Amino acid sequence: MAALAEGAVSRRVRVLHVIQNLNYGGMERLFADIVRLLDGSRFESHVLVLGYLGRFGEGLERHATIHHAVAMRRGAILWPRALAEQIRGIAPDVVHSHAGVWYKVARAARMAGVPWIVHTEHGRKRPDPWLDRRIGRLAAGRTDRIAAVSEVLRAQLERTVVPDPSRLRLVANGVDTGLYQPAPDNGVLRAELGLGGGTPIVGSIGRLEQIKGYDIVVEAYALLMARWPAPGGPVLVLVGDGAERARLEALIAQRRLAGRAFILGWRDDLANLHPAFTLFTMGSRSEGTSVSLLEAMSAGLCPVVTDVGGNAAVLGPGLGHRLVPPLDPAALAGAWDAALTDPARRAADGAAARARVQAAFSLEAMVRNYETLYLEGPAPR
Repeated sequence: MAALAEGAVSRRVRVLHVIQNLNYGGMERLFADIVRLLDGSRFESHVLVLGYLGRFGEGLERHATIHHAVAMRRGAILWPRALAEQIRGIAPDVVHSHAGVWYKVARAARMAGVPWIVHTEHGRKRPDPWLDRRIGRLAAGRTDRIAAVSEVLRAQLERTVVPDPSRLRLVANGVDTGLYQPAPDNGVLRAELGLGGGTPIVGSIGRLEQIKGYDIVVEAYALLMARWPAPGGPVLVLVGDGAERARLEALIAQRRLAGRAFILGWRDDLANLHPAFTLFTMGSRSEGTSVSLLEAMSAGLCPVVTDVGGNAAVLGPGLGHRLVPPLDPAALAGAWDAALTDPARRAADGAAARARVQAAFSLEAMVRNYETLYLEGPAPR
């Protein structure tokens, strides 16, 4: 299939971006960023949500035409006729899907005669269950370009899901380093939680799901507090929500951490959160390229995260000493202790973290890479 050369567009390329919803989450935030920042002189954006619009859909109508999926019958994943008819009515040159809707959307787009189908995979279980691999292979056969957000994920897809590796591309996630930058603590979070100015805060932001390993984080915090030499000590602040919230709250109570470990739910005021955190942590069992991690590093926070998925590539060689093995609360607690008790090195690593994101994970570069994928398709007629 001939690629579309720069400057050869006879009209704007119509791109239909498809996702389940645009509620809270790093993938959803990136989706909105892509739509907002595409070159409007070359691309006409449409957004199709299969569920509901959600938080990150607010204001997106200024950059794209918003569509809500028609009601689909049970079994639509096998024969998504209604979705195909809706896509045919929009008449996109490119369909770009994200994560959990891949097979259904790729099949519907092919049924609708869409000439170029792109999918972004943001992360997969390791190891993949057999059924997930089988469905992934079927979806890959109907997809022209598959973007992986980390090299580890790209290699996993090549081994297990994508029979034709020429369709794979590495497109690392990016964040707005102007929006997420170091700032002084304004005291809002500390006042809310009743914390003094000198209380260290071990902070994390993400979905409270099993794959994110927040049970490991709570267990690590219990170990840290059991050996902390001085009265008081650091607090743990988890920002996010999800299916694991009730279980995590029960674990906090069981470990007698109430009043020291906090779950705040989703928050929009990251400008009040990042500056208050002493360090940023993740206990993930698996990751692609974490947007929350990129944002925290861009804000100048020292990261302490598990060595899974794309985390090592995000930290780079200069921050490799802040990686810990997954599923190991004792190692995570020890790494926090090392960071909390060495403020000079922690500050240096925070500065290095920001420099790393500025150099390798800019939002603009990510969007330009997706534009390149769209232009590899046939010219719009």
